[in-house]
Amino acid sequence: MRADEIREMSPTDVSARIAQLEEERFRLQFRRATEELDEPTRLRQIRRDIARLKTILRERQ
Repeated sequence: MRADEIREMSPTDVSARIAQLEEERFRLQFRRATEELDEPTRLRQIRRDIARLKTILRERQ
């Protein structure tokens, strides 16, 4: 997810996307503990997307 795409979203959409990604991250971390992931780089990508979303949300405040 790119920063310019995030800036076009409304604050409620950004918050909803953060919640969605955090849930996905939790599920992937749980699966990683029990089995091997098909795409282990997805965790890193999710963490960075969450950070990007939170940064832009904070810029708006």
